[in-house]
Amino acid sequence: MSEINKHQRVNDILLGSLERPALQWLAARMPRWMNPDILTGIGVLGVLVTFAGYVLSGQGRGWLWLASLGYVINWFGDSLDGTLARYRHIERPRYGFYIDHMADVVCQVIVFVGLGLSPYVSFNVAIVSLVGYLMLSVLVYVLTYVMGEYRLSYGSLGPTEVRGIAILMNTTMFFFGARTILFDLPLVKPFSVGIYDLLVGTIGFLLFGFFLNSAWIKGRELAKLGE
Repeated sequence: MSEINKHQRVNDILLGSLERPALQWLAARMPRWMNPDILTGIGVLGVLVTFAGYVLSGQGRGWLWLASLGYVINWFGDSLDGTLARYRHIERPRYGFYIDHMADVVCQVIVFVGLGLSPYVSFNVAIVSLVGYLMLSVLVYVLTYVMGEYRLSYGSLGPTEVRGIAILMNTTMFFFGARTILFDLPLVKPFSVGIYDLLVGTIGFLLFGFFLNSAWIKGRELAKLGE
């Protein structure tokens, strides 16, 4: 089994060429009192802001900007905590891995529940997508242990891209409001589906797909190793 401090990070995201230099620039300019634990806390604060924005969006679309601001705050804290630790050579591999991912799981539950409590995405769709995310997270953690590979991205998409998609979705919600698509199919009674239900459901479908594909491939690799 792989030791946690020797795992290989895989983070081949679309925005990596922009994000990595930006994080290094920020890490070099953080005040001395700032540390990775505080940044992790800032990341959690960000999702609480996002949750509030989604819940309050039922009172007015303007609150969606608060939800988007929460994603930016979350990106700052969640993406910078590990970068700062590596920049200052103060890594604590086991503690950092544990805290980072416990916070990540809690944050995603808060975000998806908040989205489901908004008037734009049904609660059922949000929770099904959350299950897909949590399944993929379990796979990532297991593979880190058994294969020494800590994968942050799938299909060139990682947390940063997902936050960007969420902000774009919030912006569309603000300008166009809740919209539905009418499906009139043969042999089926006409029905309508919310556009944002389709988007969030598609993300959930992709998460399930990434999970099943990676679980199958890695399982076959481990079987060949005979371990």
